[in-house]
Amino acid sequence: MSQHGPARGGRPWRALILPSFFAIPVLALLLGLGTWQMQRLGWKTALLEELAERQSRPPIEAPARPEPFAHIRATGRFRPGAEAFLGLEVRGSLLGGSLLAILDRQGAPPLLVNRGWAPFEGGRVERPEGVVTVSGYARFGERRGLFTPRDDPGERRFLHFGPVAIAGALGAPDAPAYALVVVEPGPATAPSGFGAAPAPARATLPDPATGFPSPSNPHLGYAITWFGLAIGWVVIFGLWAHRRLREPA
Repeated sequence: MSQHGPARGGRPWRALILPSFFAIPVLALLLGLGTWQMQRLGWKTALLEELAERQSRPPIEAPARPEPFAHIRATGRFRPGAEAFLGLEVRGSLLGGSLLAILDRQGAPPLLVNRGWAPFEGGRVERPEGVVTVSGYARFGERRGLFTPRDDPGERRFLHFGPVAIAGALGAPDAPAYALVVVEPGPATAPSGFGAAPAPARATLPDPATGFPSPSNPHLGYAITWFGLAIGWVVIFGLWAHRRLREPA
């Protein structure tokens, strides 16, 4: 038998059987992950189109249970003293969060309203006393995870968005199980974090959202990555198998 040519009798092919039992499942896994991301891409694209269409409609009066991120409005009076903060966010040198308030409506249950960012202390925070109309989108609660930080209802500081619990802590247990997040188109929100510009984006506070949420859609990039890894795996295995077949028995 030649010391450099392929072995006779097909013996090298048998040496590929065991590695193939490892290589084929890995290839199937990579292809499966790529296919799954393509399915996620179709789902997310349809969701974004649905959200865009939903938010382009004129606002409707806030119902008991609107569609998630629906464009809604509400008219009433903010209940004095019924406020809480959600989350932690530093803007310039000020520490604050989303200012939540109870809006009392005539002929309808009170509504939890996310008025926008405000500092915990200081700042010129407006608290209108008359009848106001606010508009934005409906935000439902989040599922509490295993490592979700604990809230402090006594201090009215919340790190987890649970509208029922927050409204209850503010004396409005009959409020619907969502919040109206105020949206006022305008300049971009001030940068967060230390070292950012100390001046807020608005002369008066709270600083509401300037647009509706737009979830990212990175699934095409993920799919390309997984399919690229699958191609690379085939190439690597093919080069290895070619070299293995050329080895002497």
